[in-house]
Amino acid sequence: MEKTKLTEIKQAVSELSDRDLANFRTWFAEFDAQEWDQKFEEDVTKGKLDALAEKALQDLREGKCRDL
Repeated sequence: MEKTKLTEIKQAVSELSDRDLANFRTWFAEFDAQEWDQKFEEDVTKGKLDALAEKALQDLREGKCRDL
């Protein structure tokens, strides 16, 4: 049975030392944040969030918002 890349990654991560696992967590958190930011920017550029922004602005104009 051939291992998938994900299976190989899971196995490799499970074999990391405590120090390497901590370093991996830090790296992955940064990697994941950058990926999320890039996807968000793409969605903004494509206008995928325009309707949500307009709804929020409409609610603000109508006094449906409150200070946090």
